[in-house]
Amino acid sequence: MNLPNKLTVGRMIAVPFFVAAFMLQYYMIAFIIFIAASFTDLLDGKIARARGLVTNFGKIMDPLADKILVYSALCLLIGEGTIPAWSLIVILAREFAVSGMRTVAASEGRVVAAGMSGKIKTVLQMLAVPTLILALTLDSVYVLMTIGMALFWASLAATIYSGCEYIIKNKDVFSM
Repeated sequence: MNLPNKLTVGRMIAVPFFVAAFMLQYYMIAFIIFIAASFTDLLDGKIARARGLVTNFGKIMDPLADKILVYSALCLLIGEGTIPAWSLIVILAREFAVSGMRTVAASEGRVVAAGMSGKIKTVLQMLAVPTLILALTLDSVYVLMTIGMALFWASLAATIYSGCEYIIKNKDVFSM
């Protein structure tokens, strides 16, 4: 297993530790784990592309690891009453729709590549989550909570936009 794939697996292994720290209200530890895990996402892609270590495992597991990390965090933030539950339904609906389209396209030998709007969505989510966790750590510091919520709402808007963009750009997948 190459280094980028080890980083991806490490991100997935970090999730239960992140969840446990959060649930035990060790928010600063959860924050640190989330930041470290998010950093591995940045690293694994850069290393894989720079060293020619892109693998099918990495192509599939890297985005899955991101989703497991981010959506676990969003579930926990819902439990804290920080974000509304319906927002996660919107986010998951987009993910299932895009994943379904990719699966259908792949069955026909076609790749539905990630678009810039989807990447922006992921970056906004990975900025919103730690900001909101840090706000919990510091007993809901108003400025941090405001910034975190602004990032979250921006990520939700990017989620909706990118979902629509995928559907419009790949509408022919529905006729496959």
